[in-house]
Amino acid sequence: MNLILRFLMIAALACIGVSGLSFAQSVGAVKAEEIPPPVKDNTDDFSGQYLIGSGDVLDIRVYNRPQLSRETVRVDGRGMIRMPLIEEPIRAACRTDSSLAEEISSLYREYLRYPHVEVFIKDFQSKPAVVIGAIREPGRFQMQRQIRLLELLSFAGGPTEQAGGRIQIRHDRSVKRCKSMGIQPLPNSPNGSVEWYELKDLLSTDKYDDKNNPVILPGDVVNLIEADKIYVIGNVFKPMTIALKEPVTLTQALAMAGGVMQDTDLDKISVSRRSANGNSKVELIVDLKAINKKKAEDIVLKPNDIVEVRSSRAKRFMRGLLESVAPGIFRLPVRIIP
Repeated sequence: MNLILRFLMIAALACIGVSGLSFAQSVGAVKAEEIPPPVKDNTDDFSGQYLIGSGDVLDIRVYNRPQLSRETVRVDGRGMIRMPLIEEPIRAACRTDSSLAEEISSLYREYLRYPHVEVFIKDFQSKPAVVIGAIREPGRFQMQRQIRLLELLSFAGGPTEQAGGRIQIRHDRSVKRCKSMGIQPLPNSPNGSVEWYELKDLLSTDKYDDKNNPVILPGDVVNLIEADKIYVIGNVFKPMTIALKEPVTLTQALAMAGGVMQDTDLDKISVSRRSANGNSKVELIVDLKAINKKKAEDIVLKPNDIVEVRSSRAKRFMRGLLESVAPGIFRLPVRIIP
């Protein structure tokens, strides 16, 4: 729970600092005086503004010319649109709404004296991102502005208790991007490239760095890798699976499982572990008595270790014998002799 609260607090601070420009632009949609001046072409400069892409649906209005206006114009797979009276298709992809409006306006000057064109993005469909793995609300998101990793994870509810320390971002080369968003695929990865980030660096308030909090690109798949697990079974109070987020020793694992029960064979705790080649298992027998007496090292458990706490047959037999021979002894009241 502390991890989740900490995550949400840091996400809120990061959203305020990192997304301030985007927020100001969204307010500009209401306050006319804050709208940035038209940009003729934004193909090579993302600069935090939304760039139109294939699949987006536009609402294009030509002032006082309803016959030329179009309420629903979908950007085709080539990034092009068509408008009445204009013979050639118009490139819409990798442009801002204001840049496209200026382009359409210039084309209509052949037919109109002072054409005034406005472009609104009616449906955002060109910049999907997917969040999967150890996240509270996995799903597909349509980005309407520049989003960084921490903010995207906050929209997805933050990491679960099963989240490990690593985050994988896989870039999909099949998704069309503007030049400024382009990435080079890694060798041996023809379908995309993969980047890795550490959750602790992303959440750190002491050494925040944009390198640890990258901009999410269209088509990215963000995967919060689940922590490796260890298993505690047998004669313990709470047999359980433990997420291995940090190094855990045998005694720590047993404590998390509520401790060992009576009749436990303390000098024969079994730890089943995969061999180095992964094809077989090896069994380690650990003396818990020696560890408690500081005569043996408390071993550090590895991913997928199975800790089995066995009960002693001899101890169980003797206790059962005593209870059967003198069952009433254990229920007699205790009196203090002054």
